[in-house]
Amino acid sequence: MHPALSSDALAKLRQPRPYPAVSLVMPTHRREPDNAQDPVRLRNLMARAAKAVQEDPGVTRERRTDVLDQLERAVAEIDLAHAEDGLVIYAAPGEHQVWSVARSVPERVVLADTFLTRNLVAAQAAEQPYWALTVAADRVALWSGGPERAVEHTADGFPLTRSLEDPDAERKEQVGDLPSTFRDEDTRVFFREAHQALRTVLASESRPLYVIGEPPAVSLLEETGALPQGTTAIHQGGLGQGSESAVRKAVEPLLAAHEAALTATVVAELDAARGRREYAGGLDEVWQAVKEGRIRLLAVEEHYRTVVRDYGDHLEPADSSDLDSRDDIVDEIVEQALETGAEVRFVRDDALASAGHVAAVLRY
Repeated sequence: MHPALSSDALAKLRQPRPYPAVSLVMPTHRREPDNAQDPVRLRNLMARAAKAVQEDPGVTRERRTDVLDQLERAVAEIDLAHAEDGLVIYAAPGEHQVWSVARSVPERVVLADTFLTRNLVAAQAAEQPYWALTVAADRVALWSGGPERAVEHTADGFPLTRSLEDPDAERKEQVGDLPSTFRDEDTRVFFREAHQALRTVLASESRPLYVIGEPPAVSLLEETGALPQGTTAIHQGGLGQGSESAVRKAVEPLLAAHEAALTATVVAELDAARGRREYAGGLDEVWQAVKEGRIRLLAVEEHYRTVVRDYGDHLEPADSSDLDSRDDIVDEIVEQALETGAEVRFVRDDALASAGHVAAVLRY
């Protein structure tokens, strides 16, 4: 399964496909006993998808065989033991992809000439990703992190490793010419290579950066070249070979502080917009504003979801089993806001309780 979302990946997923491009979306569960139902739900969803493909008169026999084979391959890659909150499966002639997301999704099967991406778009917007660089004299690793996980980045030259054994160390020590690790020229060259690799990654995917390592290691990296504005140093050694849990534990206090500051800033911006009459609050007002492309800043509580029926001029609460109900309306709003150039910020639950859990600053 794909470990992380990126803007480039989402752009590629939006491209047209040969019909049928099949999208399967289903909620999953992280823990027992709820996760016991996930394999059964996945089998049922696969059966629905296969039936839809087989009964569609617009699908040729050759493409039907291809797409059903791609669906089977996709399912074979899924590890429900490590599921998050949602699963998105894509299959089209000649390709398949599986995405696990840390955001609840509705259950759906869709056949079209493009993949259904709104749930991935909303998940990426909510993810608030960061980079964590662990620096040590013999290993520099880069981690792609979010609120629920961190995955080691194993591309673009990462991780960088080297041996600290110096075949000439004994002679150098005898003549007093053995420099400390972080003054050694080989270490400086190693850190220059790491810095260049980091610049390449940040150029394609800019995010907040946390640099974790012993003070001399962090200082040497800072001396090697400029780091992005707002980079945060964490003086903690021993994570050159660190695990995901150790890296996440190191950054968690800073992430919590960042989230609290972000929520306070968003609430202040909404209050100011209310005074200027550039404000929309609640699902109905925000839905109308986003359809008109008027939203500059959209604020959504992290776990807010609701099922509605769209009557054109207003939304009404509905049950997911109701005909024409929209059980991913919040994700639709997020996707549309991003499409029209709005900034989207997810905030902690209940931060917008008085505004109906979703609010916006308007352009006009």
